[in-house]
Amino acid sequence: MYGAVAIAATGLQKQQQRMDSIAHNVSNVNTAGFKKNRLDFKDAMYTAGIYPARPRYADGNLQKGNGVQTAGTAKTFSQGIMQDTGRTLDAAIEGEGFFSLQNANGETVYTRVGNFDIAVDQDGPDRWLVDGNGYWVLDENGERIQIPEDTTSIEIDEEGVIAFTVGDEKILTTLGIFTFRNVMGLESVGDSVYAVTEASGERLPADNMKVRQGAIEGSNVNLAEEMTRLIRTQRAFSLASRALTTADEMERIANDMRR
Repeated sequence: MYGAVAIAATGLQKQQQRMDSIAHNVSNVNTAGFKKNRLDFKDAMYTAGIYPARPRYADGNLQKGNGVQTAGTAKTFSQGIMQDTGRTLDAAIEGEGFFSLQNANGETVYTRVGNFDIAVDQDGPDRWLVDGNGYWVLDENGERIQIPEDTTSIEIDEEGVIAFTVGDEKILTTLGIFTFRNVMGLESVGDSVYAVTEASGERLPADNMKVRQGAIEGSNVNLAEEMTRLIRTQRAFSLASRALTTADEMERIANDMRR
């Protein structure tokens, strides 16, 4: 009987985790570039018991399940809603791909959030293109993108080519935009930034994409979908709670039995 209590308890724990995941998605519905999470489950390990009155072969085994456990949390990298900002340094990717960045530790990381800005060196006049976290934006060769002195305008075309206008001259550089064979294998390191893992594979050039200047990609959270999932999760939680209560009641009856 105790096994029934333990199994029902795993159901309660995992449905609580699913509710936490949904709450995390809903709270980031207005976060630029946010990708919603999905919690996956699998059945726990089975215990094989032998029925003494039958021979020891497969049909004689009693398979006892041990509840449910978390299989993993996956991110859904579907396209978020494009939000026009009218800001010259904002850029959004339509289609596949991630902007490449260099963080404070010198590591190359990736993001879908193109809220770029200009940072000035403290020890000199050099100016660099950075993202909202202060990470350096990299070009297609993995080099930091420097803003030429006396730049009067900045234009970004659909291919990710940046044109810096200096007087009558245009200085060109190309944003480093890459994709991966398995984007769901990327590791989230916070602030909608991702790191490469063995599961994601090495980066590849992003071909099926367009860059849109003056826009930011919004969250891909669908509130109606999340609320539907929340209702289903609450129902599942209620069912597991009822199973736990029933098992407890059965134990109480067994304990109260008199010969």
